Amino acid sequence: MAANRSPCRRRGRGFLGTGALSSAIVTGLNSLPGEKTPVVVSPRNEAIAAELAARYPDVRVAADNQAVLDQCDTVMLAVRPQIARGVLKELRFRPDHHVVSLIATISREEIAGLVTPAAHVGKALPMPMIARLQGATIICPPDPIVAAFFGRLGGVIEVEDQNEFDVLSVVTATYASYFKYLDTIHAWVRGQGVPGDKARAYITSIYKALANAPDTAPNEDFMHLAQDYATRGGINEQVLRELTERGTFETFAESLERVHKRISGK
Repeated sequence: MAANRSPCRRRGRGFLGTGALSSAIVTGLNSLPGEKTPVVVSPRNEAIAAELAARYPDVRVAADNQAVLDQCDTVMLAVRPQIARGVLKELRFRPDHHVVSLIATISREEIAGLVTPAAHVGKALPMPMIARLQGATIICPPDPIVAAFFGRLGGVIEVEDQNEFDVLSVVTATYASYFKYLDTIHAWVRGQGVPGDKARAYITSIYKALANAPDTAPNEDFMHLAQDYATRGGINEQVLRELTERGTFETFAESLERVHKRISGK
């Protein structure tokens, strides 16, 4: 796999770690009309790195992680948390590096210590749907450069307090459970003899519509919507009541609390 060591033009972005999240950001970036931001990716995942470089002319693959730092001023850390500390300790950062950590379970303070003497260190939490320019990215602390970058890719929410950032990060731990919820519905419907493709099409259509429901009542909480849909004596009320009586939502809340402790280290 060829490596290109030519320096990034001003405002180029470097990615340490070339997994699904880095790929999603690069894909979203290159879907913007007229976008010409140069990107340098590490060769950690050779298949993804090569595929991105082949698809987008402004993406180059560096020889190694240090080459990413040497070629770029803005660097996004997307390495797996299990290996992040070891990877970062081996690298030489510059004072002018603008470092954005995408690693949810390592605090900004610890990252700052690992990338010293870099002066600008922040955290961001984009999601895979950023590839389709959907879903807001939270960033901490507020940063006009990082906000402008992610703001074009689905929106941005700037957070000043690290504790608030950690709490909002817990929301991202619920995606897989959401799809398991849909899978449970899908499996039941198929079990009643409905063709799988027809069941999937209907479930997808309904839940896409439900995702827009909060916009119809922007000043109300989600329980207000639940009550709107739970007609007295109706089937929505029945399912909500039965799940509540079985402690389903209490168990869910307890899981969120454990995830928060893991993210915040408390």
